[in-house]
Parts: sequence; structure tokens; C-alpha cells
Amino acid sequence: MTGITTTRLSDGRELIYFDDAGTSASRSADLTTDHRGLPPRGEPGEIRFDALTGEWVAIAAHRQTRTHLPPADQCPICPTTAGNATEIPAADYDVVVFENRFPSLGPALGPVPAEPDWGTKGPAYGRCEVVSFTPEHTGSFSGLSPERSRTVIEAWAQRTAALSAMAGIKQVFPFENRGADIGVTLHHPHGQIYAYPYVTPRAGVLAAAARKYYDAKDGRETLTGSLLRAERADGSRMVMEGAHFSAYVPFAARWPLEIHLVPHRHVPDLAALTGEEKDELAHLYLDLLKRVDALYPSPTPYISAWHQAPLDDVFRPAGYLHLQLTSPRRAADKLKYLAGS
Repeated sequence: MTGITTTRLSDGRELIYFDDAGTSASRSADLTTDHRGLPPRGEPGEIRFDALTGEWVAIAAHRQTRTHLPPADQCPICPTTAGNATEIPAADYDVVVFENRFPSLGPALGPVPAEPDWGTKGPAYGRCEVVSFTPEHTGSFSGLSPERSRTVIEAWAQRTAALSAMAGIKQVFPFENRGADIGVTLHHPHGQIYAYPYVTPRAGVLAAAARKYYDAKDGRETLTGSLLRAERADGSRMVMEGAHFSAYVPFAARWPLEIHLVPHRHVPDLAALTGEEKDELAHLYLDLLKRVDALYPSPTPYISAWHQAPLDDVFRPAGYLHLQLTSPRRAADKLKYLAGS
């Protein structure tokens, strides 16, 4: 059982320690107070309605001052030392989740403006969290132990449940950006979780397609489930198969490297997985990342995106948890760029 301990940083942000199973003592015994004396948190940024597309756009100018590729001895998510007081006021940890100091969304919560039109704007409500996978500054998720991978998955699941219950939240999105070619601002192995007050454009497209298929099948079948069955039956694009999850390259892959990891059981999100499913996922996900890293002489840049069902009565019944793992690298020394068409 993963141990969970919650505390607060000096500016009031929530910080949560997730201990590996088998940790002998309670983390609460080792907690250190954050003595940095940070200034109070600012007001949320802004969201603006794009009438041309019908989408919300987050405006977060304050993020221009966020930390950018600091040296290892100044990393803000390493454990605190005598010479470097960090976001984590502890000498060691397993996995930690905390509210981002420079969030695109939040810290306040609330709904988006109703019936938006040109010129409609509002506070950028929501929540942005950082998930540090390890106290070690170097390495990557693929280098974690299966036990640590399991702890991270538990953190994702626990935070998905907690964020989904917050006022005004419509979508919870755990993800990891890995590598300088993706645009990371910290080299320390970490991911993020965004809790949106609206359904994002890509998620909306996926949700609408899923709901259309679900309705056509009178609620007896899901789109993602049918695609999984088709890929497993065909077999030519399968990457791995387990008792509870399978991974494949989608028929219409958009990226030089794209893999979908899908549970065999219809579940809306990570929080709905059973302990047995999480146990297998911890191993399969590590295996998948190791295979991706073995493709080229240098570590593969990637985006690991966990698509979870939106939190509304229309989209959620048809929603189906799945991982979309993509990389823009098309050769050892070449990237696919997002050009004009």
C-alpha cells in the first residue's frame, strides 16, 4: 500500500508525498517545514474565447518568469539541501506531487463563462500540478524500478480522483514531456497533471467521436474498445500484449513514432483501474518506454499523454482511458516539424 502524506509549502500550495509500498516509517515523521517565505500566490491568469474556433485559450503571461533549465545544483524539484532550498522541503522522497508555482490554470477554481462570444474572457480557473518521479536529478522514467513506477501510477490515479471532484473541473490530463526537443524547462524526471475548467480541443474531438460511435451501437460498445479488438485481431501493428493492457501502433498514426497503450477493460480514467491492473501497467509502461529509448543512440524525446474521459454526463459514458505516446523524431538526427500544412 502506497503511503500518502499531505503538507503545505510556505505560500500555501499543496504538496503530497507518495511513498513506495513497503516504506517502513511514515513520511510525516520526516517532514520539514518550508522556510523559504515565498510571497502570496497571485491571481489566476486569463482565458479568452476564440470565436473563430469555439475554443478557450489560456493566457498566462506570468509564466515567462518560470525556471528554465537550471543547473543540477539549483534544480527546484530535487530534495532540499543546505545550499538549495527547493520546492520539496525534505532530504529525500519517493514520488511527490505539488501545485505548480507558475501555473497556466489556477489556483482558484470555478466555471468558465456561460454562452461565450467574441470578447468573452474570464479567470483561468483550474489546477496545474507537478509530479516528480524520483529524487534523482538524472535519468528518466524508463530507468525507474517497477516498484517506483507503481507508485507513480498510484499518484496519477489518486490525483485524478481528487482533481475530478474539484468544483468546475471538466477534464484531468496527466502527461510527461521528455527531452529538450519537446521543450522541457527542467531536466529532472517529472510529469504534470492539468485539471481544466473546459474540455480541451483534442479531447473534445476524441470525446465526440467516441460518443457518436457509442450511440450508434446503442451503448453496447465503445470506439476505443472496438479499435483495440481490431488491432489485436490483425496483429501487424501490435507492440505488446498483457493480461489487462495491450499496446499498438494505430492504423492512422500521425507521428513518426506513435503508440497507444489501452486497457482491455472499459474504464474512464486511471482512478478506475484495479490494483491488479495498476500492477501490470507499472511493468508494461516501463517496458514500452525502454523500447522507445532503444530506437536511437540517444534518448528518444516523447510526449506521454493519458487521455481520460471528460467529466460530464454526455461524454463520460463513452470515454475510454488510453495512453498516446508520441515522438517527433523521425530518424536518429532528424525531427518532424509542424510546418504549414
